[in-house]
Amino acid sequence: MAGRFRIFSLKAPGLLIGMVLLAMSSAGDARERLIEPQPARRNIQVPEIDTENFEAGIFGGVMSVEDFGTNPVYGVRLAYHITTGLFAEAAYGQTGTGKTSYEVLSGGARLLTDDERRLRYYNISLGYNLLPGETFLTRNRAFTSDFYVIAGLGTTEFAGDRRFTLNFGAGYRLLATDWLAVHVDMRDHLFDMDLLGEDKRTHNIEISGGLTVFF
Repeated sequence: MAGRFRIFSLKAPGLLIGMVLLAMSSAGDARERLIEPQPARRNIQVPEIDTENFEAGIFGGVMSVEDFGTNPVYGVRLAYHITTGLFAEAAYGQTGTGKTSYEVLSGGARLLTDDERRLRYYNISLGYNLLPGETFLTRNRAFTSDFYVIAGLGTTEFAGDRRFTLNFGAGYRLLATDWLAVHVDMRDHLFDMDLLGEDKRTHNIEISGGLTVFF
């Protein structure tokens, strides 16, 4: 019995040393495995957006003037970006108008002269960027973009009179470069008109596209 105890006593230190060495070896292997992976790093390009707050440009499209048909419209716009979401805009536009159904059916009666058929409007509006984000035109090519709503007031010169006008609508802005933007807009211009003997509020829809620059 005493002999077996002595043999166990002699073997115990060796077993303990072996266990310690095995633990250290396992820890070293674990450390090596933890630092082995080297994932590939993506190169991210941060968009360089111009920091100027003014935006000016031109637009063109079509405008449907109630009772007077749909005709080409064009004009200019100047915007000031108050914050990243809020902006103010001044706009001027003009379009021609066609004959009313009354003029066509009467066979020759003219309600307006050629100059009076020219519609011109001036307005000041406030817009808000609802959905700022990015638009992917290709798999690897993204452009900064905004979807915004806008509303304002102004004056419309038409049929020999100046008419108080409300406007509201929505638009989409895509930054093609750090200074050039592409716009698509749809707006409704509301003003009262009694040209045909009935005083009524008319809805005059404008759909346009344009280019603006930041400066």
